[in-house]
Amino acid sequence: MSKHQRGFTLIELIVVIVILGILAATALPRFVNLQGDARNAQISGIAASMEAAKQLVQGKWLATGSTGATTVNIDGTTIVTVITAVGPIVNGMPDTVAGGMNLAITVPTGVVTCTPGAATFVCNYTGLAACSVTFTRATGAVTIGASATNCS
Repeated sequence: MSKHQRGFTLIELIVVIVILGILAATALPRFVNLQGDARNAQISGIAASMEAAKQLVQGKWLATGSTGATTVNIDGTTIVTVITAVGPIVNGMPDTVAGGMNLAITVPTGVVTCTPGAATFVCNYTGLAACSVTFTRATGAVTIGASATNCS
C-alpha cells in the first residue's frame, strides 16, 4: 500500500504564514508615513508657488515701469499689493499683508491655512503648526518648515 501526498502539510502552511508575517512587518512602516510625505509635498508645492508668484509679480511690476506703484494687476482682474520702499531686491514682490501674497497664490481650501502679517506671510498645514512655509517681507525669502517629522 503506497501513500501519495496531496496538498501541503500543516507545518508548510505555518512556515508560509510566518514568512508572510515577517515581510508584512518589515514593509508596513514604509507605507504608514505616506500622509506625512504627502503633506510635506503639498507644503513644498506651496513654497514653489510663492517663489513663482514673487518673481511673476515683481517682473510685471518692473516691466510696466511703475516702480512707485503699490499694486500690480497680474491677470486683468487680480490686483496684488506689492512691497515698496524696502529695498531694490524685494521692491515689487507681493506684500505679506492681506491683498498681497494671499492673492498671488492659490492654496487648497480647508487643508492649508495662510496668515498674512506685517513681516511674514505664513501657510500652515491645518492642525500642524510646524508643517509650514513662510514668506518674509524684509528679505523676500521663502522658508520651508516642512519635513517628514513636522508633517506627520
